[in-house]
Order: sequence, then structure tokens, then C-alpha cells
Amino acid sequence: MKKCFFVTITKMLFLTNTYAQEIPLMENVNITNSRSIQKNSTTGKNIAIIEGKWFNMLPVLSMDDLLKYTSGIEIQQRGPAGSQADIIIRGGTFQQVLVLIDGMKWNDAITGHFSGYLPITPSEIERIEIIKGPASAMYGSEAVGGVINIISKTFNRKKNQKSQSKNASLSIGEYGLLGMTIGVNEEKEKIKFGIGSVYNIADGQMLRPNNRGYFNNQTSSGSISFLISPSWRFSLHSAYDARSFAAQNFYTTLLSDTATEKVSSWWNHLQLQQSKGKNTNQINITYKKTSDQYTFNPVSVANKNNSSNLQLQFIRNHKSSERFNYLFGALAEQKEIQSNDRGNHINRHAAIFTSSSIQLKQFNINPGIRLVHDENYRLEWLPQLNASYTFSHFVFRGGIGKAIRAADFTERFNNYNKIYVKGGSIGNPDLTAEQSWSYELGTDFTTPILSASLTGFVRDQKNLIDFVNSTFFDIPRNLNLDSNGKYAYAKNVKSITTKGVEFDLSIQKKFSTKLQLISKTSLLVLDSKTSDSIPSYYILSHARLLAQQIIVIRYQKIEFAVTGIYKERNAQTAPAISAENTPSYFLCNIKIQYHGKGLTTFVNINNLNDTKYSDLLGSRMPGRWLSGGLSLFF
Repeated sequence: MKKCFFVTITKMLFLTNTYAQEIPLMENVNITNSRSIQKNSTTGKNIAIIEGKWFNMLPVLSMDDLLKYTSGIEIQQRGPAGSQADIIIRGGTFQQVLVLIDGMKWNDAITGHFSGYLPITPSEIERIEIIKGPASAMYGSEAVGGVINIISKTFNRKKNQKSQSKNASLSIGEYGLLGMTIGVNEEKEKIKFGIGSVYNIADGQMLRPNNRGYFNNQTSSGSISFLISPSWRFSLHSAYDARSFAAQNFYTTLLSDTATEKVSSWWNHLQLQQSKGKNTNQINITYKKTSDQYTFNPVSVANKNNSSNLQLQFIRNHKSSERFNYLFGALAEQKEIQSNDRGNHINRHAAIFTSSSIQLKQFNINPGIRLVHDENYRLEWLPQLNASYTFSHFVFRGGIGKAIRAADFTERFNNYNKIYVKGGSIGNPDLTAEQSWSYELGTDFTTPILSASLTGFVRDQKNLIDFVNSTFFDIPRNLNLDSNGKYAYAKNVKSITTKGVEFDLSIQKKFSTKLQLISKTSLLVLDSKTSDSIPSYYILSHARLLAQQIIVIRYQKIEFAVTGIYKERNAQTAPAISAENTPSYFLCNIKIQYHGKGLTTFVNINNLNDTKYSDLLGSRMPGRWLSGGLSLFF
């Protein structure tokens, strides 16, 4: 089946706009990189873009499902339909990806495991910009491997155009699956607004006897933006996200682990923007509140964590001409946690930053620098330089940048406040901040039908933070630990070097008014070397080889979509729970739709080949799963 799948891909590649009008690839479009609008080809970066409408085209149930098939991103899922997923870019850890919603940081103060719990519904998403490689100078400290910026239709900077859309869908499937979505978006001359809701529940497939991988996940979101005057715009986004799911062996490989977890988040973003002449001033205030309850098994005391994150950011952008613009800004952030497990803590962070875009005929330069002060690492400079040269259909680009990341509350204080701990992950309050330098060279080739890119990169890191298998005697603060327990202790890995090559190919072809095709192929090859003899848990869990494929064919009213992933990684076993990470695995999903007038019927088959696999050791993913339903579009 795997051979047949990739043979089909190869044939389609040589057939050389599916959806030339409906689904543009957007490889060379205006993006909000550098927090200012510029052409993708002038940024000097490798940037992938997903339009929000892809969600309805592919066999996906959640945002992490959608990102899973995106060039350069590895999604390590612990459960289906958004239960939990770690986001990896270029072989970093899940903590080294900065997730933004309308340009503001979403990453949670508790742990990077929550980065995928996005409080925005598919109907609200204009596009998703994935910036591969370091971007700390422009976006923030956690942007080590890259940045994912989700841009809503309401906050999108394009000029208002009169339009409206309404959609709703209902899906049912095996194992008690029930999914519902609804969305309304309207745009008038002076006002935009959008509301949406997503609801996914299922009993789930069997994990171990008497335990199923159930989930009950829902998101509700609303946003509004309106012109106060010709030069002032006010925007507001508020959303609530709640997830309850089976978390068995999400974090341990113990037989006694039959965990469940409940996570809820409340997100509020207020933006005030002034556009006058060549200047744009923007003030952003965000407040995020998260509640997490993790129960290891029925006889254990639940971990209860409540965190908050308050951000205030100012950006001034000046566009002197079509060839030169610059910006400067300032950020203040406060993170706080109250926990019966991790204790009560506050962390404050501040930054000032500047960047510019300079175009000299075919040569483009994008320098930037950020000065940050954090209570975990005091004062640090984060410089970055990207450049590109355009020639005919080609773009040649390169970049160098520094990034830094401090430990989160889980890495510093997990199981720190409990009276007695028999096993599991142990935090370390004495962790040093990570530092890294990244270097990359690449080239892009673009025509109306075909787009291709090739990038090579190196990331040198020191003091990388990860959990390492340790004994009672390896942990300095062990008064609440069992001398016979098995632990993973948070440590700084002295150094690690990651080298990689990524290749992307997109082909779109409209053969006739009846037949359209789009194909997106990506390949990522990675090699990481560490100075430590004892391997840590997350650093080397990334794929050594990752191949991703999307094919969409539409013939008249019938649409056929295929997604595929092939992954090679380090094999692991956990005999106590009969779990293993195989050296490689292949997944294939399909979606068939029939588009009527305002009504679409569809069938999904996820994990068509019924592969038995886990992305992280112990977290068993579902086998074949059949579902279907109806979608309404107005």
C-alpha cells in the first residue's frame, strides 16, 4: 500500500491550480513576517502558508491534525482530535516553537504540551504562517525552531470588503464519534466580526482492558473589529477552550498509569491600531487563563494547576518607501501559576526590539535585534540577519540568528510541592536558560504551476533543557522522593547540534473547468548529536526522516483528498505496558466529498492502513477510524 501510494504521488507530480481560484498556494504573497507586510520572497526565510479553508478539504478533526501534514512540522500526538500534541519544527523540542494568534504569544506558562490547544475555530482562520528557523529577534524568546502565526479573518490587515459566509457541519463515526462545527463571518465597510464553535466527542478505541481513549473537546470563539475613525481601528477576540480526555501513559510508561486530564483556557486579545500616512502604531493587550487537572489513577491525588499570562505590546511600523521599512516595539509579560503540585510562582519578562526590511533592486536584507530581560536569565541580546536575492523564477536566501528559552513552570517545579512522589518527572528550579545559534541557506523556484524549495540548516545549542532518566541519588532535592522510584529529572544537556535538509514541492493544475489537481510534497532529513552519554527523553524523539504528502483532486462535484506521512525515528520499547515506538511507520488518510448546492456530504477514513503506532512511547494512537457527515455553506 505504501509503495502504491508514493507511485501515485510521483505520477501526479509529473502531470504538472487545483483550486486556482478557490485554494491558492500563496507561496509568494504578502505575509506579516517581521510584523510588517512584505513579500514572502523578500524575507530571506523558508515560510509555509496554510489557508483556513484547507480544514474542510482534508480528513482532519483538529488543528494539530491539519498541522501534521504541513511542510517542516512534525506533530507528535498523544491522542486524537486535539487531545494533546507536541509541535516540533526542525528537530527541536516542543518547547522551542513559538505559537502566535494574530501576532501575540499563545504558549502556556504551565507547559509547552498545551501549545496545540488553540482557542480559535476553523471558520475564523484566514491563514496560518509557519516560519521555519529562528525568529526570536522579531517574535520572542521561544522561537528557536520556528514560529506558527495563526491569523484570523477579523484581525487580518487587508482592507474591508463586503462579504459574508456561514457554515455548519455534522459528522458521526465509529467509537461514538460525534463532531459539530458552526461558523459565521461577515465583513462590511467599517466592521468585521466572526463567531464559531467546534465540538468533538468520542468513546475512543481501546487502550488497555477497561480503558478507552475517550475525548470531549470543544472550542467557542468570537471576534470583532471596527473602524473608530478613518485612521483608528479597534479589534477584540475572546475565546474559551475546554478539553477532557484519557491521558493514559501520556507522560509515563508505568502500568499503574490510567490517567485522565481536563484542560480549559480562556483567551482575550484587545488591539488598537492607528494607520496614518507612512506610520502604523499598534497596541496589543492579551490575557490568558489556564486550568489543568491531571489525575494519574483513581487512587492518586489530582494535580491542580492554574496559570495566567498577561502581555502588553507596542509596535510602531514606518514604511519610508516600497523598498525600505522598519519597526520598533516593546513587550512586557507576566506569567503566574498556583498549583498543589508545582507551588505558587511568578515570572516577569520584558523586551525591546527592532527590525527592518531593505530592498536594493533584486537584493533584500532583513536585520533585527531584540534585547530581553527575564527573571530566569537576566539580560540577553538576540540578533538575527536574513537576506535574499531574486533572479527570474529563483530566490536564493540565507540567515543567521540567536535564540534563547527559559524553563517553564513544569520543567522547574513539577512534583516539587508534593509530600510523597513514587515516580515520574521531577522539576529542577536551578535550570539554566537554553541558548542556540542557527544558520541556513536555501533556494526557491516558483512558476504559476510549480513551486519548489530546498533548504539546509544547522542549529548549535547549549544548556538544552530536557528530562533524563535518573535515580533517587541523582536528584539533589529528593526529600519527598521514594529511594526505589523511577524518575525523569529535568537537566541541562551541555550541547547538541542538529543538521537538516528540507525539500518542498507544490504543484497546482487546472486541466479544465471539470478537473483540478493540487499536490504538496515535503521531505525533512535530520541528524542530531548530543554531548551527553545518557539520552534524554524529548530531544532525540524527533523523526530522522519525515515525508508528508497532500493530494486533492476535484472532478466536477466530487472531491478526493489523500494525506500521507512516512516517519523514521529512534526505536523505543516499554515492556511493562507492552508498548513500543517502531523504527518507522506510514499513515494514510482519505476524504471523499460530494458538493451539492450549498450542501456537501463527506466520508473520512483515518489511518486507512490500520497502522499500530505511537509518536511518543506509551501513548497509543488509534487504528482505522471511519466517519462521515454533512456540511452546509451559505
